[in-house]
Amino acid sequence: MQEPTLRVATVDDLAAMEILMKDSIRDLFPAVYTDDETRSSAEFIGVPDRMLIEDGTFFVIEADGELVACGGWSRRDKLYTGSGETATDARLLDPATEPARVRAMFVRSDWTRRGLGTMILEASEAAAAAEGFSSLSLMATEPGVPLYQRYGFTVVEQAQVPMPDGCSITCTAMEKPIAT
Repeated sequence: MQEPTLRVATVDDLAAMEILMKDSIRDLFPAVYTDDETRSSAEFIGVPDRMLIEDGTFFVIEADGELVACGGWSRRDKLYTGSGETATDARLLDPATEPARVRAMFVRSDWTRRGLGTMILEASEAAAAAEGFSSLSLMATEPGVPLYQRYGFTVVEQAQVPMPDGCSITCTAMEKPIAT
């Protein structure tokens, strides 16, 4: 078995990333969300954000020629995928006053608890720091909260995130200062 390797995602990865995201949601979300919440999340959250790929801020992890994890960060205002588009999504954040966003973290269910999420968080934090950001923020789905807490994120608040189909899921806003 090949050691997992992290690299920057490309547009050629879009189809495989979408499969990975949707499969991860279908496999991991039922432990904390209802069937309707899981179905809605797979449809609206399990969608790659092309802007992250074009910005070069999204990573994939491969093992044995397959994608087993993905995730990244953003220098843009959009906090998460799933509740529709807003006018400020593409706005560049001010590194001096605003946190970089951690976005779209997904691990294939047969690869969980192997350090892949941490590998992506470390790469994201280092890249955001290199661009002058001093903190990170995210909106976590409930299966991801333990990973983010282990990595040093603290809970800001819980929120109901509405999906375009009217379903809502409980998510947790979290933040972390960037290690210096």
